[in-house]
Amino acid sequence: MNSSAKSFLLSWFAVAALYATGADAKDCAGVSFPDQAQVEGSNLSLNGLGLRLATMLKVKVYVAALYVAKTSNDPAAILDSTAPVELVLQFVRDVGADDLRKGWDEGFEKNAKGQLPALKGRIATLNGWMTDVRSGQKLVFTRKPGAGIQVSVNGANKGAIPGDDFAKTFLSIWLGDPPNPEIKAGLLGGACG
Repeated sequence: MNSSAKSFLLSWFAVAALYATGADAKDCAGVSFPDQAQVEGSNLSLNGLGLRLATMLKVKVYVAALYVAKTSNDPAAILDSTAPVELVLQFVRDVGADDLRKGWDEGFEKNAKGQLPALKGRIATLNGWMTDVRSGQKLVFTRKPGAGIQVSVNGANKGAIPGDDFAKTFLSIWLGDPPNPEIKAGLLGGACG
C-alpha cells in the first residue's frame, strides 16, 4: 500500500472515530438523547448518560441523561450550581411503583445523612406521585434553583417539590453515593454502562 493510501485510511479512521465518539455520547443501551434541552428559556447541554444496573446480575433498568448549563465532570460543581439541571430517566424494562419508591427511599437514606428527617414529608410526596413505569417511558426531574424539583411522570406534570435542600439531595442519589458506580461515571461524562 502506498503512503497516500495509508494516509487516506488513517484520516478516514480518525474521522470515523470522531463520529463514533459523538454517537456514544448521545446513545446508550439503544436509547438516544439530544445534545440539548430547554428549561424555561435556558439551553442545557447533555453532560452524560448513565446506565442504572440492578442486582448482582447487572440487569439494565433505565438510561439516565443529565443536562446542565455548563458541562462538568465534578459532581460538587453540578450539585452546588445555581443553574437549572434536568435529569431524564428512560426505562428499558418495566418497573413497579413500589420498586421506584424503595429506590428513592434507599437513595435518600444513603445521601441525606442528617437532613433525612427534614426531607421525609417531601420524599412522601415524591413517592405518592410514582406509578408503574413501562419500558420506553420516562421520568423527568428538573431542578429549578429556589423552587426545588419539578416532576414529570411519562409526560404528565405531577408538580414541584420545594427546596434547594431537597433538590440537591435528590440529585445526589446519582451524583453522590449512587445505586451503582457506572451510572455516576456516565452522567459525569464517562462511558455509559
